[in-house]
Amino acid sequence: MELLAVGRSTVREGIRKLQTLGVVETRKGSGTYLLRHVSPDTIHMPLSIDTAVLRDGLLQTLEVRRGIELEASALAATRATAADLAIIEGRLDEMESVHLVKGTAGREDLAFHLAIYDATHNPLFHQLLEQMREAFERFWNKPFDRPDFAARSFPFHRELFDAIRAGDADRARAKTLAILAIVEEDIKDMSK
Repeated sequence: MELLAVGRSTVREGIRKLQTLGVVETRKGSGTYLLRHVSPDTIHMPLSIDTAVLRDGLLQTLEVRRGIELEASALAATRATAADLAIIEGRLDEMESVHLVKGTAGREDLAFHLAIYDATHNPLFHQLLEQMREAFERFWNKPFDRPDFAARSFPFHRELFDAIRAGDADRARAKTLAILAIVEEDIKDMSK
């Protein structure tokens, strides 16, 4: 307050905005904690996803992801370095292992897609998906109480990686579209 010459209400409002952006977390009786690195290069855009109506929120998110992920997959196919490919493949292997044990792999799936976003070498892709992370994480804890949610999409993840590794942008887009189509079908079927 002294450093910025502002009142308590201004500080509280600033902290609330940072909480909304997922940058800080306030723990009653303990303090306020930084959750993510903040730098001048970081772009924060508050995204509001109404998870009260889970089905609608997920379908809305999927509409946005479809546009973003198709382009990210295509760009990764043309820009991924050997190091990027190793990271993507490692995340894919981990996702497949967890899927074999649990029947689903939500957090590992997210990590796989974040690795693809990173392989575009455009930080905005990663930042956009990070803004949607909270809704995904809440959902993956209990995907319609169905451990087989989106299980049919898992083979396409390996095919997506193969397309990226081959530098085939069109095939990468097609495989991404196939994954998202299955997810959409399952959201609609399982939320009836």
